[in-house]
Amino acid sequence: MKKIKLVDDTLLFALRASEARMLDHHVEGYLTNGIEINDGDVVLDVGANIGVFGVRAAQKGKNVKVYCFEPIPEIADTLVKNADLVGGNQITVCKYGVSSEDTEAEFTYFPNTPALSTLHPDQWDKDPSAFRNAVKGTMKNPPDNMRWMKLIPTVFSGLIASYLVSGRKKVKCYLKTLSTFIRETKIQEIDLLKIDCEGAEWDVLIGIKNEDWCKIKSLVIEVHDVNNRLNKIQELLKKHGFSNIHCEREAGLETTPMFNLFALRS
Repeated sequence: MKKIKLVDDTLLFALRASEARMLDHHVEGYLTNGIEINDGDVVLDVGANIGVFGVRAAQKGKNVKVYCFEPIPEIADTLVKNADLVGGNQITVCKYGVSSEDTEAEFTYFPNTPALSTLHPDQWDKDPSAFRNAVKGTMKNPPDNMRWMKLIPTVFSGLIASYLVSGRKKVKCYLKTLSTFIRETKIQEIDLLKIDCEGAEWDVLIGIKNEDWCKIKSLVIEVHDVNNRLNKIQELLKKHGFSNIHCEREAGLETTPMFNLFALRS
């Protein structure tokens, strides 16, 4: 873990400096298509990793309160340090994951690329070409402060992908439903629910009880569209009153099953 500077000189503790800068570029795309954070908002960050989105959310307005969920201990410890950097109790770290039930589960932790750590490693194992294509797309469309990546021939994307997922470790983690969290914290309103949890987004959503959906004003979700998941999520959101729904792929990820989904109430 080391302290780095992001593109605007924001200080951040990171496990992998290049990954943190890539994540910063990635989360910029979440606050588009009508998704906003305003003074006094309550934001839930499911799949917070080291807290890049949480830090950026806290910067968007006065008295913004961010709850960050991260189950992998090594990543969560870094997240705590970043919450301390922000200060003012703006970021609360929840050292557990979010799912469809309160339980324990075995996560796969990738030390070479912590942001990929997941409850569902099979999504990449079943189709290694999907991750290889994601790496290749990222190499072609890097953040402005990482343009040097374009100098690396994309023929090496397979080797890079193999390195990133090597050295994986199994970690036992706690999981809670969002409704359990809502009950425990007595939160009455969630201005933004952001979900980026490497293939577990459906489990997160079905863990929300019917009576809690009305507390959520907007969502942004990274969806891994396998087994018709994108359509299922859209139908679920429509059922719970979200009529303004938009889906798009990020530049460089057009050949992957990953979509960003934005949802707002009318």
